[in-house]
Amino acid sequence: MDILPLLIGISLSLGLIGLLGFLWGMKHGMFDDPEGTRYRILLDDQEEDEYQEMLANEEAKALNHENGSAQQKPSKEINRR
Repeated sequence: MDILPLLIGISLSLGLIGLLGFLWGMKHGMFDDPEGTRYRILLDDQEEDEYQEMLANEEAKALNHENGSAQQKPSKEINRR
């Protein structure tokens, strides 16, 4: 039973180290785009620029769709009344 506090302390320390490592990785962008990295090595510079532009357009469309649907919901409620 004397070893139990030591083992609890070691396990908490290892967990904290793992959490700090994960947060460090998130801060440095290690988990941003794991799928795209695989294909970027195959692209030329021009294709890379086109790929980045395509991703930006898709993201903008998604944001516009979210904003548009959020703006349309109140107008539908007004028309119902």
